[in-house]
Amino acid sequence: MRRTLVILILGMLSLATYAQKEQIMNKPYIDNRQLHWGFFFGMNFMDMEIKNNGHVDPATGEQWFTDVSKYEPGFSVGVLGALRLNKYMELRVSPTMHLGQRFLKMHDNVSGRDTTQNMRTNYISIPISTKFAAPRYNNFRPYFTLGVAPSFNLNKHNQEALKPKTFDCYLEVGMGCDIYLPYFKLIPELKFSFGLLDIISKKRDDLLDQSMMKFTNSVGRSTSNMITLSLYFE
Repeated sequence: MRRTLVILILGMLSLATYAQKEQIMNKPYIDNRQLHWGFFFGMNFMDMEIKNNGHVDPATGEQWFTDVSKYEPGFSVGVLGALRLNKYMELRVSPTMHLGQRFLKMHDNVSGRDTTQNMRTNYISIPISTKFAAPRYNNFRPYFTLGVAPSFNLNKHNQEALKPKTFDCYLEVGMGCDIYLPYFKLIPELKFSFGLLDIISKKRDDLLDQSMMKFTNSVGRSTSNMITLSLYFE
């Protein structure tokens, strides 16, 4: 994940250097439209910030601690609708499907035993954000975004160690650059999503083996985080 971020930053610096040269303006009036549409796809990295509470199981004396053990990229795809507010701002709505996973490792401090869970997560997200763009220079226009993203988890995760709730909401901050090509706008964007809600379900009526409640009881609070690298086409 760090290597991906370094490559992206170096790429943006190269674009900024290239943009200093005078160029022919592509699509000079594209930003004057009141409404415009697009689509995008990209990859995501899902994370989870877990606060363990040190719970000791009264029946077995076990004390479990949970953490994210590794990261693997997922896939994101969606559509974009944008409303022009003024020369430098627009309101964006971008319904998105995020396909990803979190690899969890649970460790018992008493016996030293480990167990794992692959928490596959498919989110339907409806981000609503405001885009703040700098003045256009040649065929480049950097920007940043700020918004919120209500999200719905389509996976059930019944009979597993930890079960995420169906609803979550993110605070999202993004940055990107409009690249004006002869026939369309290409927009690379990096977005950071910070979960606002505790996403681990504490009510486990789905469990047939109630001894598995030790994993849920050991987690005090858990919030979801995500990094998304996308390519937009407008």
